[in-house]
Amino acid sequence: MNKGVMAGVAAVAVVFFASSGKVTGEIRESHHDFSTAGWSGGEICIVCHTPHGANTTVADAPLWNHEVTNAAYTVYTSLSLDALPSQPSGDSKLCLSCHDGTVAVDSFGGNTGSWTAGFGNLGTDLTRHHPISFVYDDALAQTDGELYAPSSQSSGLGSTIDADLLRGGRMECTSCHDVHISRNSAGCAGCHFVGGVTTKTLSLWKSNDGSALCLTCHNK
Repeated sequence: MNKGVMAGVAAVAVVFFASSGKVTGEIRESHHDFSTAGWSGGEICIVCHTPHGANTTVADAPLWNHEVTNAAYTVYTSLSLDALPSQPSGDSKLCLSCHDGTVAVDSFGGNTGSWTAGFGNLGTDLTRHHPISFVYDDALAQTDGELYAPSSQSSGLGSTIDADLLRGGRMECTSCHDVHISRNSAGCAGCHFVGGVTTKTLSLWKSNDGSALCLTCHNK
């Protein structure tokens, strides 16, 4: 593929997760850089994005090139949960299209792949994971009593929880995870810069040392 075209795809991919103004890392050397995988053709972005013939079945999925999961999920429930998680949608459905184990990671560009082993498959039972795909607003925070109001609470990334971490006012996988964080972009293994602050990656928006990421939203 033409390098100029791929640069454009990469730019769109970064804008997708940086539209709120956060400073993100880059896909090179990230956990999602598959350029050294034998099935990627040496490309970085094409596994997820394409400039032509994109999948438009999922909202807000820029130039999407990967097969999208059709799995039905058992969502998180708890007697203490005031939110109402739905079947995964938006960003979360895109993430699960590789991470639920029902779709091979190398199923992109209209081709059906076979590589699923060793990729942290979550399965379709999400009851043991943080709830996703639910509305997180000030009303929920007030009802819960142990959540910060997302419209006013700082995310630590330059703006509010709502502006920086939520997707259309909803908690999704990408509220915690940034798929475009380079492992070594801050000059230290496992670190990167967000808002001028060096943080550990693990594909998180910021370090969770001392539960810092958790405590961005949870008022404990």
